[in-house]
Amino acid sequence: MTRRDAEDDPASENLLALDGYVFVIDEAGEYWVKFEVQRVEPSPERPHGVKYSLTLHDSANRRLVGFDNAHPAKPRPVGSRADPLDHRHRLGIVKPYRYRGAAQLLNDFWEIVDQVLKERGAKP
Repeated sequence: MTRRDAEDDPASENLLALDGYVFVIDEAGEYWVKFEVQRVEPSPERPHGVKYSLTLHDSANRRLVGFDNAHPAKPRPVGSRADPLDHRHRLGIVKPYRYRGAAQLLNDFWEIVDQVLKERGAKP
């Protein structure tokens, strides 16, 4: 996304409003999500102008799911061109993620959170 696209993305303000929130998301209180979101100057690494980290943790504070753009999905050779940093973590596996807007990011995050909670028996 270009800077104009990020500013015109109506869901980006909703995503930015989640910054700093932590929510317990299961009845037993064993799982929680954390949102860290900031607007930044668009760059090749963050072309959409948003720096984010959306994570699901268990009661031992282990990250089970994460969507972020804090670092590359895989190491880059020194001097290589900068690609978007967007990627996702799921139970220790890191894969690139194609950012398609704030609403889609939130939808994709919650979809994987639901899958992991079902796999762990924390959600019917």
